[in-house]
Amino acid sequence: MTPLTSAATASSFRVPRDLPPAPGVTLVDGGMEVSVYAGHADSVDLCLFEVGDSEGLTERRVPLVDHAFGWWFGFVPDVGVGQRYGFRVGGAWDPEQGLRHNPAQLLMDPYARAIEGEVRWGPSVYGHVVDDHSWRGDGSAPSDSDSAPDMPRCVVVDESFDWGDDAPPAVTRSETVIYETHVRNLTMQLPGVPEDLRGTYAGMAHPATIDHLTGLGITAVELLPVHSFASEPALVQKGLANHWGYNTLGFFAPHAPYAAAPDPQGAVDEFKGMVKLLHAAGLEVLLDVVYNHTAEQDGTGATLSFRGLDNRAYYRLDERGRDIDVTGTGNTLDLRHPVMCRLALDSLRYWVQECHVDGFRFDLAVALGRGRTDEFDPDHPFLVGLRTDPVLSRTKLIVEPWDVGMHGWRTGQFPPPFSEWNDRFRDSVRDFWLADHRPAVPGQVPHGVQDLATRLAGSRDLFGTRDRGPTASVNFVTAHDGFTLADLTAYDEKHNEDNGEDNNDGSNGNHSWNHGVEGPTDDEQVQTLRRRSMRNLLGTLLLSSGIPMINAGDELGRSQNGNNNPYNQDNATTWFDWDLAPWQDDLLATTRHLLAIRSEHPALRQRTWAVGREVHEDGSIDLAWYAADGEPMHDWSSPDNRTLQMLVNGAWLGHESVLVVLHGGQQEQQVRLPTAPGLAHFRLLWDSQWERPEDGARSTAGDEVTLAPLSMRAYAVTDPT
Repeated sequence: MTPLTSAATASSFRVPRDLPPAPGVTLVDGGMEVSVYAGHADSVDLCLFEVGDSEGLTERRVPLVDHAFGWWFGFVPDVGVGQRYGFRVGGAWDPEQGLRHNPAQLLMDPYARAIEGEVRWGPSVYGHVVDDHSWRGDGSAPSDSDSAPDMPRCVVVDESFDWGDDAPPAVTRSETVIYETHVRNLTMQLPGVPEDLRGTYAGMAHPATIDHLTGLGITAVELLPVHSFASEPALVQKGLANHWGYNTLGFFAPHAPYAAAPDPQGAVDEFKGMVKLLHAAGLEVLLDVVYNHTAEQDGTGATLSFRGLDNRAYYRLDERGRDIDVTGTGNTLDLRHPVMCRLALDSLRYWVQECHVDGFRFDLAVALGRGRTDEFDPDHPFLVGLRTDPVLSRTKLIVEPWDVGMHGWRTGQFPPPFSEWNDRFRDSVRDFWLADHRPAVPGQVPHGVQDLATRLAGSRDLFGTRDRGPTASVNFVTAHDGFTLADLTAYDEKHNEDNGEDNNDGSNGNHSWNHGVEGPTDDEQVQTLRRRSMRNLLGTLLLSSGIPMINAGDELGRSQNGNNNPYNQDNATTWFDWDLAPWQDDLLATTRHLLAIRSEHPALRQRTWAVGREVHEDGSIDLAWYAADGEPMHDWSSPDNRTLQMLVNGAWLGHESVLVVLHGGQQEQQVRLPTAPGLAHFRLLWDSQWERPEDGARSTAGDEVTLAPLSMRAYAVTDPT
């Protein structure tokens, strides 16, 4: 097949211009303006295709002849909404200099607003000569195989949308409760959602879904990646697919297979409609975004977009043109380069301004902030851009504060206004309630209460600088990556055999406890203990200072059969089973109850640090710690001390104070409720021994109460009358 070439070129702007138009495609009267960065190229062609042409038979190439500062651009008449397109780039092939231009490759527009079709993995999409069986090669020789028949198409869309009276819910950070979920998993089997909408943006916004979310009491849904993405070729060869989406193709296009609508325009509109309906229900929408790498893998991988446009601009390379990989995927995007930094910021602004999302969680965020010497720099231009941009700085900005490179763990080291996933909270809470109770191994020392207290109070040791406050900490005990809540209590070891990697993938450090039996069991005593442990983990999460994040499905006791890395399991392993057993319905009621306690008691949602200072005329202090005997806590260091009382003062805010009592021992514990200024009577709000929430008893300061083994309670401090 020989593609047709236009006799005309995309140039001759009606008004001469020194600067290129906006990146990507911009619709104007009579056609469209197009601009793409290819800073080391010798030529760039815009490739136009008719609707339905997946083989490239109708390709029309329009050379872009205007270029400045590395941008190639022009005006193309008589094209508009629905146009399918891509680029071809000519230039040097010199891998040791990081140059991989090959006009045989059809390349995607990094700024495409919609993408149609999927990558058909095979030798043609690699851009260099490869072994037909492994699809890998050393990249030393360019291929002349045309990739157009195996590549998706970029699509021009109408970006207008009827937003009506949509407005962001604008939930303050101290009141935020995040629900991390996957578009497909939540609704694939949800009763009430029509089958044709299940697993889609429309399904996420269906009344049945919204009823569950609002009834639970969360304030924000955080969606696993919805940017257009591709499955890795190694998975395709095994008959599997990337399910989580951390393998981006396009940073401006919603992933089309998540739409019920059959066309690209419909996918864009459906995503916006989802946001509009979630906002109407009072729910914020946060996106998990992956600006640290792309689906092109390393230099022996595919050429789909960035690598063929300008490998040296978009990717972090060493002196021999090889990818520097701090993401574990083969490549790392280079946000030190102004073009890549601008692309990421432009993408984020697009999702806020055009799609009305409320914030972002940045995957492997340390990779985004590595500077010229590859060290993490909290004042990296990209991070400064986020902090100072008048649009983005007003959104919720959450980072995963690590990557897989050298010195990649940076929890607590990001500047304001970023909030951070707090892995120290995760591990400390798991250790106290779970890992400390596994059969002892040589050298294992159980954890006492000191570190747990620090996590309960907002992790000031990590986030106490720069006036950040407790809401800098996103607290979690589970996330998409790792065991579910139920599996934390049922497995000591991961069981990832279905992933096709001989159980070598996924973390081995789970801080879990199977309670004596690995996996499912009919032993009622073990089941009872597991359920209590789940409640302890949820209670600690939702009664701590900071922003809590719930892993979706944990409120239902969802299991993944011990798989702690089901990134390629788009099936019953990850889909929620809504046919709930009685104990699961009890756990759902418990989660709702705990979230209601948090919502009704502002003392649990403070924005500033509680440091033991007197805050009320009655002489009470903002945060007080007591031992099991009701006296002020002094024995912080002993690993044998497993009981702690935390009194969070609400009186100075005009609200009830809250007493949280935690007992991590395996025997019953007598606990004397504290006596102190402002304390008179206590009302039991919740006891983790309860299978389902009950009406709690009332007690008086100084009373002795009995805590069950491995349990916790929450009390409200009430007026004597």
